Amino acid sequence: MRKILSLFIIVFGFIACDKDSAFDKYETLPGQWNKDSIISFEVKDMDSLQPYDLFINIRNTNDYPYSNLYLITSMSFPHGKVVEDTLEYQMAKPNGEWLGVGIGEAKSSKLWYKKAVHFKEEGTYTFKIRQAMRKNGEREGVEELKGITEVGLRIEKSN
Repeated sequence: MRKILSLFIIVFGFIACDKDSAFDKYETLPGQWNKDSIISFEVKDMDSLQPYDLFINIRNTNDYPYSNLYLITSMSFPHGKVVEDTLEYQMAKPNGEWLGVGIGEAKSSKLWYKKAVHFKEEGTYTFKIRQAMRKNGEREGVEELKGITEVGLRIEKSN
């Protein structure tokens, strides 16, 4: 019991000392990600003079059947402008070993999204993320992408 309490205090200390984090939230999925499910995050009250680096955090299990991940993202500005991106990330090495970190079958990947972003408009920014995986040779997307348990957005102060 004493070891568990000590481990909890150490982990909490690392989280609490994360001075570079300006935003860090996750949405939990039921072990799969439907192609029509859009993960959305609202961000407000950001320092307009500070540059920020944006990351997409993915937690997956060994049930994830691919070595890469395609995502479609959008960043909606307070005054209506929308920037969309199609992104591809490597999730595993050629030998099948996961690139993420973690113990056991769950792995976490911190994936670059945007670098040195300035939030110049006052108001709420909305970020949307959806999976865009397809099987080779097929036009239709994967209906239920297995093995994805959480999707997150992290915003850090640029150094």
